[in-house]
Amino acid sequence: MSEDKPRIWDQYLTERDKQVFKASGFGAKGGFGKRPALLIIDVSYGFAGDKPEPILDSIKRWSNSCGAESWDAIAVIKSLAETFRERKMPVIYTTGVTRQDGWDIGSWGWKNTRTIESVPGPHQNMDANEIVPEIAPQPQDIVVLKQKPSGFFGSNLASYLNLLGCDSVIVTGTTTSGCVRASVIDAFSMNYRVAIAEDGCFDRSQASHAINLCDMHAKYADVMPGADIIEWLKTQPDDLFPNLPKGSEVPPRGVPLRLVSSGA
Repeated sequence: MSEDKPRIWDQYLTERDKQVFKASGFGAKGGFGKRPALLIIDVSYGFAGDKPEPILDSIKRWSNSCGAESWDAIAVIKSLAETFRERKMPVIYTTGVTRQDGWDIGSWGWKNTRTIESVPGPHQNMDANEIVPEIAPQPQDIVVLKQKPSGFFGSNLASYLNLLGCDSVIVTGTTTSGCVRASVIDAFSMNYRVAIAEDGCFDRSQASHAINLCDMHAKYADVMPGADIIEWLKTQPDDLFPNLPKGSEVPPRGVPLRLVSSGA
C-alpha cells in the first residue's frame, strides 16, 4: 500500500503532526516475517454484540460492544482466517474468562461501572466471552484464554508461537486501542514482526481506533488493508508449519485446548 494514499487517521492529525512523522523517520515499512500466525483478539459477543446494530443500541445489552463496525471487521477477519487455513498457517484466537463469582475481574472493575455484566449469569443464553460463530475456531485452530489486555500476559501464547516456529504475527480483532494494542506492543517487544489488518480491527471509539492505528503504524507494526495481507499470503508456500495441531475433534485426555481474556 502506498504511503501517499489517504489513511484513516489523517483527519485527526494536525499539519504539525504530519510534518513530525515525515521528518522523524517513524512509520518505515517493517515488512512481513517468513512464518506468520494470525492473531484474532477477543472477537466475542461481548465486544461485537450478537448482531450488527448501531453501537448505542448494542451497548444497552452488551456493555463492551463496538456496534455495527464490529461486523464489517468480522467479514475481513473471516477472509483472513480462511486464507491462513488454505495456506496451512496457524490461526490463534484469544478470548476472556472469569470465575462465576467475578472475583478474578480484579482491576477491570476499577474504571467501568458495568464490568460485572461480563460475568456469565445463571440464566444468560450467550456467554460474552464466546467467539462469534461467523468466525468460530476450527478444530485445528488454537484458542488462548486470558484475563488482561495483552494476549501474551499470563497465557501460553508466546510458547505456542515458539512451538510453531513463528517469527511474525498478523493481528486483527478488538479493541484497537485496548487488547489489540497491548498484544501488538508485547509482540513487538518480543521481536516478532507485526502487521495489523486495518479493516480487521474495531473499537467503540472512532477517534481511538484511528489514532491507535496511526501510533502503532508509526512505531510497532505495518498497518494495511486486509486485502493486501491476503494478496501476500497467497504467494507463500503451504509447507511452512509441519507441526500444526492435527485438529482432532476430541483432545487427548489431560491435554487442555484453551487458556482466556476479560476485555478492553
